[in-house]
Formats: sequence, C-alpha cells, structure tokens
Amino acid sequence: MGKIAIIIGAGPAGLTAAYELITKTDIKPIIIEKTNDIGGLSKTVVHNGNRMDIGGHRFFSKSDVVMQWWQNILPLQGSGSKDNVRKDINYQNKKNSVKLSANGPDPEMEDEVMLIRKRSSRIFFLRKFFDYPITLNRKTVSNLGFIRIFKIAFTYTWVKLFRVKNIRSLEDFFISRFGTELYKTFFKDYTKKVWGKPCSEIGADWGAQRIRKLSVSRAILHAIRPTFRKDKTIGQKGTDTSLIDQFMYPKLGPGQMWETVAQLIEEKGAVIIKNSDVIGLDITVGGIGGLSYFDHTTSLQNTIKGDYFFSTMPVKDLIAAMGDKVPGEVKEVALNLQYRDFITVGLLLNKLKIKNETKVPSLDNLVPDNWIYIQEKDVKIGRLQIYNNWSPYMVADVEKVWIGLEYFCNEGDELWAMSDIDFMQFAIDELHQIDIIDRCEVIDKTMIRVPKTYPAYFGAYTQFDVVSDFTDQLENLFLIGRNGMHKYNNQDHSMLTAMAAVNNIISGETSKKNIWEINTEEDFHEAHKN
Repeated sequence: MGKIAIIIGAGPAGLTAAYELITKTDIKPIIIEKTNDIGGLSKTVVHNGNRMDIGGHRFFSKSDVVMQWWQNILPLQGSGSKDNVRKDINYQNKKNSVKLSANGPDPEMEDEVMLIRKRSSRIFFLRKFFDYPITLNRKTVSNLGFIRIFKIAFTYTWVKLFRVKNIRSLEDFFISRFGTELYKTFFKDYTKKVWGKPCSEIGADWGAQRIRKLSVSRAILHAIRPTFRKDKTIGQKGTDTSLIDQFMYPKLGPGQMWETVAQLIEEKGAVIIKNSDVIGLDITVGGIGGLSYFDHTTSLQNTIKGDYFFSTMPVKDLIAAMGDKVPGEVKEVALNLQYRDFITVGLLLNKLKIKNETKVPSLDNLVPDNWIYIQEKDVKIGRLQIYNNWSPYMVADVEKVWIGLEYFCNEGDELWAMSDIDFMQFAIDELHQIDIIDRCEVIDKTMIRVPKTYPAYFGAYTQFDVVSDFTDQLENLFLIGRNGMHKYNNQDHSMLTAMAAVNNIISGETSKKNIWEINTEEDFHEAHKN
C-alpha cells in the first residue's frame, strides 16, 4: 500500500500540496475541507449569476514557478475579452489594449482561460481620489493643499536624513518609510480600520511582509518612467509587486483556478472530503499518527491515519485539536492568537454615482479601479471592489455594475452582530452617504461573512515561536498557508510554502526552516531585531 498525506483545508496551499504530491510522488492526498466550497479565501461566490471575489485576488507573483504553475492550469487568453473588445471598438483603438498570448484561448468562446487585466486602484479620501501608491504629483498637491503637502515633504525629508532606529511597531515602520505627516494622513486611521488596533500596537513584521519595497521615491519613479521603458510582459520582472501594471485573473473568478485544480487531482486519485471539521489529532512519538473529523453531511465522526499531515487550518484551532499532549505554554500562546474577520456585501446597481474622470477608457463611464481604498473617517467600509473590472464575466449583465463592499471586524463586535438585512442596508447607506452610489440604483444585494480572514500581528503573536518550535518537532506535520502558519501570506506565498513542504518530503529534508522563510524579509528582521 502506498503512503497517504492528510491535508487539512482545500484552499490554495492545501490544493497546491495535493497537486504537487500527486504529480511528483506516489503519495495519495486526502483533503479534509471544513466547508462545502473549494478555494478557501480564494473561492468564488455566485449570487444570482453574479460572481464575488472575497478580498480580491490578483494572480501575480515574482516566482516564475508559481506564474507558470497557474498558466499550466488555465492558459493565458489569446483573444480580447468582452470589455477589451468593446472598448477597442468604442475608442477606435488600432490594436488590442492588452498584450495577448500567442495561440491562447478566446475568452468569448472558452471558459478555461486566464485573462490579462490592467491594475488600477486608488484611495478615496476627503471625497476625492488619490493615486495608489501615493505619489506627490500635481493632483495630490491640489487635493491636499499646500500646508499639508509642506508638512508631508518636510517630515519625509527628515526621516530620509535622520533614519528611524529601533523599528518595533508598524507605526515605526510607516514613519521610517513615509514620514510622520504622510503616515498620519494615509496610513494611521486606515490601518486601525483594518485591524481594529492602532499601528503602535501592531508588529513591524506586517509592514516587512506586505509593503517591504513600497516607498515614495519608487512610486514617483514608476509614475514618471517613460512608457517605452516599462516592462510590458506579464512577469514584470523589473517592477515591484505594489506597482505592477497588469496581472492574470481567471475568467470566472479566483475560485475557478482552485475548482479546476480540485477536479484534476480527483481525476488522478486524490480524495476531497467536504463539510467536515477536524476535531482531533493523535500525537505519537515525534509526529502525528492520525486525525478525527466530524462529517456534517453524514453526521458521523471518522478517524483516518496517514503518513504525512499538512495543516492550513488556523493554528489556534489546530493546537486545540491536539488535546492534552500539548505543553501548557504552547496551549496558552495558541489560545491567545488573534484574528481579524471579514464581511463582504455584494451590490448590483444600475450605475455608480462617481464617474470616470481618469484618462483610462471605460465602458459606460465606469471608474476603472479593481478596488478603491475608502479612507473616509465617517464610514466603516474599508475597501470597495468593482467586480466588472476584475472580469466582465463576473457580471451576469455587463450593462449593470456589480460591486463588493468590504468590512473588517471581529466576531461578536457591533458589525458582526448585525443581522444580514440590517448590515446590507447599513452598507448601502454608507456608500450613499459618501456619494459613491445613489441607494435608489440598488437592484440586488447579498453578503458573505468570513471568520479568521487575517492572522493578527499583535496579542500572542510575539510569542508565536513557542508554537512553531513545538509543531516543527512533529516531523511529519507541515504547517502551510496563511492561517496554517499564522502569517499574512499572499496566495502565491501560500502556494510556495506547500511546494517547499512537498519538496522536503521528496528530498528527505527534516528541517522546516525553508518553509518559514518564505515571504520573510531577512534583511529587515536582521536590521531591526534589537
């Protein structure tokens, strides 16, 4: 009998691990998935024919391995998509507005295709739009006023001349990168909206992982770089991730990628058990012997044994499922790990109130943004997605506007406690209040709640090595993915952790160090660890 790998979670990390195992080894993957969905946070939710991307997933990576991996599953488009074709006709362009793949599929004829999308996101603040990343251009100066601009320029110059030492918090990180005034204007309040905590109480690690290379000077240089010098390839090797001009995106949303992977691995012999909660792990000498799960479909509790175990479930829940064999200190740290939860409200509208005042051509004068950061202090909404701009095939009727209103909250707080009906009306009223929509234009609505979306960099996080040191001693257990590692990974980073774990099994490597080092800026941590 061949060996078995038990994988907890059918998100990007879990499915990547299963794909790598079944294509490179004779190890059989069995996935235990908590929900009835495929894709984890990268799933696509369908409501009345309209598709929602929870959180927004740009398919882009600095890793050639990941970029090619995605394209092996869904090939790049070879013909224009619905909105590209219509824009090219409307604006009488002489050539396609995106660089297409030779011999690639036609998205108007085939579903298994990866679109090439233009990146566009802005900040909405003071009832005005600002470029993201922020650049000190003419429009920014006009929007902010001379006095505030002077303070931004002065404090930015100050930190460039007199470097901030002892960077311990996210506040320190932001100030060291952007100066005090720019931090106060664009980062302080918005970050508190996202995390529910002031930047002074959040670890600097978050900045090191998420915006390590973003800076004012890089954003300005990118904005003024002549067009002919820009990297127009999909890999964009010379461009920082925060400044990319285009990205790949599955025609039917991010979940299409992972539903396709799930189908491929099942055809090769993998097993996916849905709607099942992992409730117990059996710790043996130096590893895991098996696990127990409750199948909500059959209402039965089952036990399964395996040779290797991959976990993408929240570390807090994983340690709790291990029972009494876990040392008390490990239990205590895991119990106090914190998370930020997420609510998305989907609204279908006849039109938006805001208009496209950019130079980017659009259909029906729709703003060109993939998402908009809402930094107004008088509303709770954090981001606004325009699903039409992710893929025109996300919208059942392309003449309508399909948007996602994103809220950051904690389970049990005032936002989470609202009924669905009340919350959706609350969200509609907020967008109406800041003049982005007219509530009378709303045709349809829905909402999705996602607990434990973001692992927090405060609370017991500073002691997380107590947990990771313990789990690393369990030789056949691999913690991978965002929640599996309590690490704010992007989708590609989560995939890379899965690939590294499988490669370790193949090579016989017992250290987990290479897995933990993915998406870690060692130069930052070394420079500021004291």
